[in-house]
Amino acid sequence: MEFYIVDAFTETLFGGNPAGVVLLSPGEEYPSDEVMKRTAAELRYSETVFIRQKMDGGFRLRYFTPTDEVDLCGHATIGAFSALCKRDHVSAGKSYLCETLAGRISVSVENGLITMDMATPEERGTIDKESALEELCRIMDLSVQDIEVFVKGKRLYPEIISTGLPDILLPVVSRRKLERIRPDHLALAALSQRYGVTGVHAFSFGEIGGDVTAYCRNFAPAFGIKEEAATGTSNGALTYYLYKNDLLKNGDSCLFIQGESMGRPSRIVSAINVRPAEDETRPPVIDIRIGGSGVILAEGEIHI
Repeated sequence: MEFYIVDAFTETLFGGNPAGVVLLSPGEEYPSDEVMKRTAAELRYSETVFIRQKMDGGFRLRYFTPTDEVDLCGHATIGAFSALCKRDHVSAGKSYLCETLAGRISVSVENGLITMDMATPEERGTIDKESALEELCRIMDLSVQDIEVFVKGKRLYPEIISTGLPDILLPVVSRRKLERIRPDHLALAALSQRYGVTGVHAFSFGEIGGDVTAYCRNFAPAFGIKEEAATGTSNGALTYYLYKNDLLKNGDSCLFIQGESMGRPSRIVSAINVRPAEDETRPPVIDIRIGGSGVILAEGEIHI
């Protein structure tokens, strides 16, 4: 099997979030789950994606952390299509249908930018009780005042949202406070399991009038990831969070900066489109796309 190491959500080497990418030969079946998990652990990246090309020209993608299989991974998908571009398995200007455990997603390649669908947003609850806020802040090494964010006179509370993987979206009052977060990883892993989330996606807003929508940090110790340099699904969830709190309009796009605290700055772009459902009795359809670039650091063969 061919493998690649790809820095995703960046245009320069040693930036962004590195992912392992494994390409199966045409017609080759997936190895066992245990082999894929152990391969991911051996590569030691937060996620490794295994790609199988289908007869209809689409792809099936499976994602493994060093400890678990996950439904969807944004940066590994960017990495996957960077490798597929290198091997001429995909072409610029086209879209490709991919099967994942989170459902079917469309991935497009255009002028070096890879964009992908997020799963339909799911709201899974708001953390607004005083005791729950105090617990979350204590674990994240923040005070309650550090997360008292008001926009347009409205308090923003932490919310659990999924666009493929569920995260706690945690607003922080300033970029300085965001940079100072030092979570208790064991306690956060336990909290994440209790809430049924991947982890915490903390963010602070960019400067007024600037290009950056928000600066972000992502923590997922329940999945063996102390901090992640770029997370597509989490920023998809953040895009929806901003929309539902009236901070984005239909058709708006975002730029998120992540990974600076790790010395691996990442640029993640997103866009939201809301359209009526074909069945007028159903709620509107919300489409969120996440995009970025990928740079291949290394390639080789895996002998299994």
